[in-house]
Parts: sequence; structure tokens; C-alpha cells
Amino acid sequence: MLHPIRIPKEKLMAFNIQNVSLRISAGFPSQFPRDAISQVAFSGRSNVGKSSLINSLLGRKSLARTSTAPGKTITINFYDIDKKLFLVDLPGYGFARRCPQDKEQWSRLTDGYFTENKNFDLLHLIVQLIDSRIGPTDDDLVMLDFMNKNNLPYVVVATKIDKLNKTDREKNLEALRNHSHILRGNIIPYSTISGEGKTELWKSIKEHTNL
Repeated sequence: MLHPIRIPKEKLMAFNIQNVSLRISAGFPSQFPRDAISQVAFSGRSNVGKSSLINSLLGRKSLARTSTAPGKTITINFYDIDKKLFLVDLPGYGFARRCPQDKEQWSRLTDGYFTENKNFDLLHLIVQLIDSRIGPTDDDLVMLDFMNKNNLPYVVVATKIDKLNKTDREKNLEALRNHSHILRGNIIPYSTISGEGKTELWKSIKEHTNL
């Protein structure tokens, strides 16, 4: 299990979560911000609840826009928190209805984040979202394999946990904890309705950054 980097308290940097804005919706790697600040990326399939989770995490209702057509937006959104942290919303994957050209654009842009990001060394954590109701899809497994092989730090967030009854909740979370592809830390169950998991996710983010 990957142990988070422990930062001495005297080196922790305070930040104001209320001071947040969308810096840019980047359609090309050349548009990625060059600011020398920490990055935390959010990854997951289309319709897994990424936008809702980011809004919940930041205490906003519509900063991150949800789409009526899953996978519609092919941009990487950089949310600037107090000029000290970027929350990076990667475009959702696993969209069966995409035309080949759109799929190629998605692959080129997402791959560019990991290969052409001038501040890739400032990517301290990937938040991998998995729908708690269905578990990892084939596309999720590809992403998990990529992170494992490249030794990238990540945490798995089980979304839409409020939609499960108690029995299914425990069964599905246990399956995630024991999944052969999930090698990094604990599973964080998350509900954008009740706020469950918000404190735990912020704690994980802070443990991996200097905030």
C-alpha cells in the first residue's frame, strides 16, 4: 500500500476554499496552466458523478457543469483554489456512442495531460471515481492498470453510495477493497447528497499536497 507523504505541520500552507474559480477549460495541452502549484486530478467514466462530486467538495452548486449527454465535453477543466491548488477534471471515458474522431480527440487530450503537462511533477494525487453500484468497468481497469504501472498516487472514491441499501453497500465496498487492480490505500464511499466522504477525501488531498 502506498503511504501518503507526511508533511511537517510547520510546512503546511493554508488556503481559502471560498476563493475558487474555473481557470480554463483546456482543449489542447498547450493551454494547460503553467502555474507552479499542486495538482489533483479527477478521473472516471462518463456519468460516474465527477462534476457533482467536485461541486460537493467545493461547496458549490454549479461551478463544475454536469452534462445531459455523458462524455459530451472533451476538455480538461482546471479549477483554481486560492492560487495554491488545481483540481483537474479529466474528461469522462467509456462513451460508447462517440464517433471515432471524438474518441481520438479524447485520447489525445487525456494522454497529453500525462505526457505533455509541463507541471506533471506537481500532480500529487489522482482521485479515481468508481460507481459503487456497478464496480469497476473495463475502462476503469485500464485506468487503474495505467496508474499502477506508472506508480502514480491515487485514491478510489466509490460514488453514489447513497443509492445502495446497507447490505449491497457493504458487499460492494468489500469487493472494491479486495479488488486485484486497486493497490492504493482505502476506499472512500461518497455521497453528494449527504456529504459522506467529503471530509475523508479532503484529508487525503491534504496528505498528498502541502495544503
